Amino acid sequence: MFSRGYRTAITLPPVLWVSLFLLLPYTLMFAYSFWSVSSTQQIVQTWSFENYRELLSRDVYWQTLLRSMWIAARVMFFSLLLGYPLAYFLSFHAAKRKDLYYQLVIIPLWVSYLVRAYAWKTILGTDGVMNTLLQYVHLTHHPLDFLLYSPFAVVLTLTHIYTPFTILPIYAALEHIPRNLVEASHDLGASQSQTFWRVIFPLSLPGVLAGATFAFVLSLGDFLAPLLLGGPSGIMISNIVVSLFGAAYNWPLGAAISLCMLGLVVTLLFLTERLEKKWSFS
Repeated sequence: MFSRGYRTAITLPPVLWVSLFLLLPYTLMFAYSFWSVSSTQQIVQTWSFENYRELLSRDVYWQTLLRSMWIAARVMFFSLLLGYPLAYFLSFHAAKRKDLYYQLVIIPLWVSYLVRAYAWKTILGTDGVMNTLLQYVHLTHHPLDFLLYSPFAVVLTLTHIYTPFTILPIYAALEHIPRNLVEASHDLGASQSQTFWRVIFPLSLPGVLAGATFAFVLSLGDFLAPLLLGGPSGIMISNIVVSLFGAAYNWPLGAAISLCMLGLVVTLLFLTERLEKKWSFS
C-alpha cells in the first residue's frame, strides 16, 4: 500500500531515536564494564573481567542486591494486596462512578515523586504525624525509631508510589473479561466466591502478572526513596550504582553492576511475557 520511500521516512526517525538514546548508551555501558580506574582516578581503557570478579567476590554487593529484591518483593506483594481489590471494585461494582474513581486512581501519578517521598518522611519522622498521634492516644510513650530510616519506610513509600502502576493493568484485564462468562457461572449455580476463583481471577492473571512486574522492576531500580527514607539498613543496589558513578568515580564497576541488574530485569520481563501469553484469554 505504501512506497518504500514512505516506509523509510516513517521508520527512520524512531530507529535513530532508539539507537541514539537506548542502544548507544547500553553499548557504552557495556564497554565501561570491562575497563578500570587507575590510582589517579582516570578511566583506563584496557579490557578485563576485573569488575565482574570484584562483583562476585565481595559479599556487600550480593547482600545489597538480595535486600533490594526482598524489598521489591514486599512492595509487589502489598501493591497487589491493595491494587487487586480496588481494580475489582472499579470494574464490577463502581457502576456510574467508574470514571470518577478511575481518575482518582490516576491523580496521584500527577504529583511529583519527591513530593510524595517527602510527605512520607514528614509523616514517619520522630516529630511527624504518626509518632505524634501514637503518643497522643497513649499507645507509645516515646517516638518509634523504626518508622523512619528503615526498610519499613522504604517499603511503605514505594508501595504508595507504585500501587497505581499495579492497579491499571489489573483493571484493564478485568475490563476485558466477557461479562456473559460471569453471568453463565451464576446461571450454573456458582456462588460469588466460586465465580471469582474459577472464572474472574484466572482470566485476570495476565493483568496481575503485568502489575506485579511493574511494581517489582520499578521498586528494584528505585534509589530516591531509599536515599530519603532508608537509612543504612534500607540502602538498595541502585544507591550503590549512584555512589559509584558519583562520589566514588568508579564508572566501570558501576557499569558492571548496572549490566547485571539489566540482565536480571530482562530475564524477568522475558519470563513474565511468556507467562502472560500462556494465561491470556482470547
